Amino acid sequence: MSNNQLIIYTDGAARGNPGPGGYGTILMWGDTKKELSGGYRYTTNNRMEIMAVIAGLEALKKDNLKITIYSDSQYVVKAVQEGWLKNWIATNFKGGKKNKDLWVYYYDLAQKHQIRFVWVKGHASNPHNNRCDELATAAADGKDLLVDEEYEREVGGMRK
Repeated sequence: MSNNQLIIYTDGAARGNPGPGGYGTILMWGDTKKELSGGYRYTTNNRMEIMAVIAGLEALKKDNLKITIYSDSQYVVKAVQEGWLKNWIATNFKGGKKNKDLWVYYYDLAQKHQIRFVWVKGHASNPHNNRCDELATAAADGKDLLVDEEYEREVGGMRK
């Protein structure tokens, strides 16, 4: 792995979908590795998959990086790689496309970098993806969970 390439592994999880959720992210730059995770009291699996990517991008202190993001979420990978997201943005998420808040935020963050997504099979033999899954599920099962305010507002009323 060259030192000018940032590798990010991501995973999201939800207990119940919707239910308590979490994300796990690993950033790798050369020999340096950083793990991130967070949990939410009421959310969806897809929102946590996007949050895992966002968390990785938010952690960056430099712009104009070449980044490869590995995700086991076909929803996330295809949304970006197959141009769904650009279409959703162009049509203002017409037809009730979900997770507009997160996708718009991701899109803004992504403009600062050269990002390529690669789909990896989940719960398989990839140790980095498996570690992200452990981080995500531990975060979902944790205490003092954060509030996914946009999602809770969207579904009407606060959940406990």
